[in-house]
Amino acid sequence: MTDPIKTLCPYCGVGCGLEVLPPALPDRPTLRDSEGTPIWRVRGDRDHPSSQGMVCVKGATIAESLDKDRLKYPMMRDSLDDPFVRVSWDEALDRIVQRLQTLRFSQGSDSICMYGSGQLQTEDYYIAQKLLKGCLGTNNFDANSRLCMSSAVAGYIQSFGADGPPCCYDDLEETDFAFLIGTNAAECHPIIFNRLVKHHKRNRKVKMVVVDPRRTPTAEKADIHLAIKPGTDIDLLNGIAYLLMRWGKINSVFIDECTRNFPAYSSVIWNYAPETVAKKCGISVQNLQKVAQLWGNSDRVLSLWSMGMNQSSEGTAKVRTLINLHLMTGNIGKPGAGPFSLTGQPNAMGGREAGGLAHILPGYRLVKNPQHRADLEQLWGLKPGSISPQPGRDVWEMIRGLEQGEVGALWIAATNPAVSMPDLRRTQAALKLSPFTIYQESYYPTETSAYAHILLPAAQWGEKTGIMTNSERVVTLCPQFRPQVGESRPDWEIFAEVGRRMGFEEQFNFTDSSAVYQEFVSLTRDRPCDMTGISYDRLQEEGPIQWPCPDREQLSDTDDPLPNNRGKRLYTDLQFHTPDGRAIFAAYHSRGLAEPPDEEYPFVLTIGRLYGHWHTQTRTGRIEKIVKMHPRPFLEIHPHDAKKLGVKNESWLEVRSRRGVCRLPAKVTKAIAKGTVFAPMHWGALWAYDAEVNALTHPESCPDSLQPELKACAVRVQVMTPESISSELATQQNLVRV
Repeated sequence: MTDPIKTLCPYCGVGCGLEVLPPALPDRPTLRDSEGTPIWRVRGDRDHPSSQGMVCVKGATIAESLDKDRLKYPMMRDSLDDPFVRVSWDEALDRIVQRLQTLRFSQGSDSICMYGSGQLQTEDYYIAQKLLKGCLGTNNFDANSRLCMSSAVAGYIQSFGADGPPCCYDDLEETDFAFLIGTNAAECHPIIFNRLVKHHKRNRKVKMVVVDPRRTPTAEKADIHLAIKPGTDIDLLNGIAYLLMRWGKINSVFIDECTRNFPAYSSVIWNYAPETVAKKCGISVQNLQKVAQLWGNSDRVLSLWSMGMNQSSEGTAKVRTLINLHLMTGNIGKPGAGPFSLTGQPNAMGGREAGGLAHILPGYRLVKNPQHRADLEQLWGLKPGSISPQPGRDVWEMIRGLEQGEVGALWIAATNPAVSMPDLRRTQAALKLSPFTIYQESYYPTETSAYAHILLPAAQWGEKTGIMTNSERVVTLCPQFRPQVGESRPDWEIFAEVGRRMGFEEQFNFTDSSAVYQEFVSLTRDRPCDMTGISYDRLQEEGPIQWPCPDREQLSDTDDPLPNNRGKRLYTDLQFHTPDGRAIFAAYHSRGLAEPPDEEYPFVLTIGRLYGHWHTQTRTGRIEKIVKMHPRPFLEIHPHDAKKLGVKNESWLEVRSRRGVCRLPAKVTKAIAKGTVFAPMHWGALWAYDAEVNALTHPESCPDSLQPELKACAVRVQVMTPESISSELATQQNLVRV
C-alpha cells in the first residue's frame, strides 16, 4: 500500500485531519523509532476542512506510541492485593456478565456504573448507552466530558434550547473581534489558534483580547490581555455589558424579536459599574473600557472559551453570561460571530450526540423528557418504561456511591480517573473500595489499572473503524489501517458482546461498526443534531461533513441535492430550539471561587495543559520527543511572591491544600499574576513522585452542569528543606514505571 489513508488525530477537539502511510515504502528506508520498532508515517491532510494540512507535535508523533506498553490480553484478579493473571475473553466476559446479572437482581441496576471518555468513537459511545440506559435500565453512564465540556453543554441548552456550538472554524477568518476567555488555545488547540493568528496579522482592523490570569502564549498574541483574578469572569462580563448598555451599543431589534428575559438581565447589569468591576477583577478601568468599546464597535464578535470557564462552581453561569453578550449585540447566526466552545477531547462532541452523559440520551434527548424516553424505547425494541426517568450518577456521584457501598460494579473505559479526578486522594480511596472494577484500556500500566479487578484490552486509534466529531460539528471517518494488537477488541464490540450474553441478542446484532453508526444516525432524525444524511460510504466519497446534515428525503426541491454543510452555522434564521424559538437571557451575580484564598492558604492554584503533553500522559509520556520537550512538572510563581517566600528559580516547593500536598520545582515568572500559582496537570504517579496536582483540588461543582472547579483552589507554598529535597530527588531518580 502506497496511497495515504485519511483519518483524524485522536488528541484534542480541534479534529485535525491526518494522512498515514505504512513504515515501509518503495525506495525508502523503513521508518523506525529509537528502539527500532517500525512506525507509521503521519502528516497533515490538506483536504481536511478543519485543519487544512496543519498538525501539531502531538499529531505528528502519534504513531510512536502505538506499540509501547500495550495491554494485549484480558487479565483478572480477585483482590487488588493479588497479581493479575492472563485469562481468555470467555473467562473475562463470563465473570463480567455473572457479576452484572447478580447486581441487577440483588442491588438493582442503579448499582452498575460506567465511566467513559472522549477518546471513544461515536459507535463505542452509542452501544454503551444502549446497553446501560436501554437494556440495563440505568442512566449511570458518565464520561470525562463531565470534567471538560458539561458547563458548555448546560449553557447551550439553557440559552438556546439545545446543545451544539453555533460557530465553525471559518469564523476564525471572518471575525473582526476575537474574545478569548479561559482558553490557552495556543497550547491546547494550536491549529485553529494558528488560523486565528494568521487572520489577525493580515488584517489590522481585527482585534484580539485574551482573558486569563496567566500571560500564556495565547495572551502574548493579544492586543489586550486582561489578567483577571481567578473567579471574577462574571464580574468582567457583566461589566462589559454595563458599558454596552450605557453607551447604547445593543441590538434592540434582535433583543425584542429573538430573545426573552432581557429585563431581568439588565436589572442585574446595573450593579456592575466600571470602577467596581475593575477593582474586583484586578484590572484597569481603561482596559475594561477598551474591551467594551471593541465589542460594541465590532460587526462580528467571536468568543472562544474552554476549561478556564467550564471548570468552575459557576461554570454554566459563566457560559450563559458570555452568551448574554452575544445576544444583547446580535452577534450570532452570522459569519465571524458567535459563542464558540473549544472542545477538549477528539470525540467529546460525538459523545454528546450519542447521549454520553448521565442526564442525556442519544440524539440530543434528555433523560427527564418522557417523549424522548418513549421514542428510544420504541426504536430500541424495549418495553415502555425500560429507560429510567431519573438522571444517572455523574462521575463524582459514582465516587460517593463507592464510599457508601451503593456501587457494586464500576466499568471504566479509555480514561484515567486515578489521575484526572478532583480531590484525588479521596477519589483513589474510593476506587480502592470498589468491589468490582472493570478497566477497558489500550495501555498498561496506567495509574487506574492499580484499582482494577479485570483488565480488558481495547483496540485504539488506527486499529478500529469509527466516527469522531470535532468542535465545529465536523464528522470524520477514522478507518482501521493496522492490525489489532494481541487480543484487543474495539470498545463497541466489547459492550455489544456483554449485551448479547446478558440476553439482548436482538439489540446488539451488528455485523460491523458501519451498521452501528447507521442505527445511531437514524435516531437523530429531526433532532437538532440531525445526521441522517451521513454514512460511511458518503464520508469515504466526499470527506468530512458537518452537521446538521439531514438525508436527501428530508430536503425540499430548493435545497442543494448534495449538501456538504462545510462551514455551516447554526441559528442563521435566528430561530432557536426553545418552545417559542427565542434565545433566553440569564441573570447572574458573581459568586466567586468556591474556595477563596485566606491567611492559612493565601494562594490560588490554577492547573492546565502544556503544548506537548496530553492529559495524563498515557500516550505522550511514552513518546521520546515530547518527554524531552516537557521533562518534568513545575510550579509557576510570580517574582513578587517568590521574593516574599525566599523562592528562587528551580527551588523545590511544597504546595499544600486542605486535601493534599505536591512537591514541585519553582518556575519564577511574571507570566503568572501575583497571588496565583500554576501547575500542569499531566504528571500522575507513574511519571513523577508527589506531582499529582489534582490531589490539591476540591470537588465543589457547578449546580447545573455538575462540572468540578478544577481551575482554582486555595493553597500555601513553602520552600522545602535541604533534607527533604535530597529525599525527593532520590525518589524521583529511583522511580520505575512498571
